[in-house]
Amino acid sequence: MPKVPALVELDEFTYRIPPEEVAGMRVPGILFSSPTLLEGVSGDPSLLQLANVATLPGIERHALAMPDIHFGYGFPVGGVAAFDLESGIVSPGGIGYDINCGVRLLRTGLRAEEVRPKLGELIERLYREVPSGVGSRGGRTLQPREVDEVLVGGAAWAVEHGAGTAADLAVQEEGGRLAGALPQEVSETARKRGLRQLGTLGSGNHFLEVQVVEEVFFPEFARALGLTSGQVVVMLHTGSRGLGHQVATDFIRRMDERLRSEGTQLVDRQLSCAPIASEDGRRYLGGMAAAANFAWANRQTITEGVRRGFAAVFGRSAAELGIEVVYDIAHNIAKVEVHRTNGTAKPVLVHRKGATRAFPAGRDEIPAPYRPFGQPVLIPGDMGTASYVLAGLPGSMERSFGSSCHGAGRRLSRTAAVRTFRYDEVTRRLSERGIVVRSATREGVTEEAPGAYKDVEQVVRVAEGAGLSRRVARLLPLGVVKG
Repeated sequence: MPKVPALVELDEFTYRIPPEEVAGMRVPGILFSSPTLLEGVSGDPSLLQLANVATLPGIERHALAMPDIHFGYGFPVGGVAAFDLESGIVSPGGIGYDINCGVRLLRTGLRAEEVRPKLGELIERLYREVPSGVGSRGGRTLQPREVDEVLVGGAAWAVEHGAGTAADLAVQEEGGRLAGALPQEVSETARKRGLRQLGTLGSGNHFLEVQVVEEVFFPEFARALGLTSGQVVVMLHTGSRGLGHQVATDFIRRMDERLRSEGTQLVDRQLSCAPIASEDGRRYLGGMAAAANFAWANRQTITEGVRRGFAAVFGRSAAELGIEVVYDIAHNIAKVEVHRTNGTAKPVLVHRKGATRAFPAGRDEIPAPYRPFGQPVLIPGDMGTASYVLAGLPGSMERSFGSSCHGAGRRLSRTAAVRTFRYDEVTRRLSERGIVVRSATREGVTEEAPGAYKDVEQVVRVAEGAGLSRRVARLLPLGVVKG
């Protein structure tokens, strides 16, 4: 079994893997963590994955991992790396199979005391309005000619076709549309997988959760976000579904074949990659952008399903109920951004896998109403604890290429969680806390049991202590629809 690289403590929240720990490392590895969280990754292969990322050509400054790190495909989940545009590579394993998996937060004008009496009815209605589960279908059925429009238009396409308003687009990362999409790089197999999946949650850790704002830590920003203590909000987490998975599969296979034909050996074959400037690199980035746009259209279509569900249960329109988008953020994506490396600002390709952008106040990329405070960062916990809204800090630009964590992070694999937890026991404990759960399968609950995840409070503490992001509001679950 490969040796797990050693960590050197730099400060209370930062650890370093020296380049001499793994043969071929070009830069050090940096992990943001704490002694408590490190207990969960001691001997974990995710640390070796972090060191392996540091061997890739054209990597800038360091390979990074967030406090929610866990084992993934190629890159660890929670991994961040930036690459020079001329000498660097793009790796599908550094983005993930679920391209533009992300989180969206909606606010409502409802208070918790208004929602609790109808919570069971509401969760059941949302379960019907937003299909979930493995291979879930039944969302908006696309005609084959419409697929290209979605792949280019993203969330704007959904709005133009009746799912939401222009105001929804103004508060999404990239406005809900990533430029540079090349629909021709999305295979016929991928297109077929996506035809009936727009507006669906899928399975695994994807969810739709009704929450209450329990505590506000940054009142000025919370006001700008339209969040107040006791208010009901909705958080949803999903991505590009089967279409994005197939895009990743197709390009990993293509890059594997290229590397074999060249006789190139990587420290880990799951880091399959191509030079950014190569034809394969350009084609993958165009296909990735197209899949990212499908994900934004998916979350926008789900938003309309949420609005329909609330309207049906409370007998008022979504506008009367004040259901509006707070923010939408991606956490499996690669983007060209300008960052300082070796004292010089230059464009680099930043891979974020299970990590989110966390730009500080004043950046043009942040929606105008939020710009004085920093970019909103949405951090799901698990269905039995809390979620957070954070704000990006200047330290993120200096330390992490403008990045922060994306959630609590798994402590147990899905297989281990199913072996460890019983459905009846998990649902009983959630019910005792007043949390209503609806899932397409029993495994959808046991795989995602609260005990399968790290302590989100510890993860957020590290992100804040490391100067990457700060707390804005804490959200508690009321009811959840699981994939």
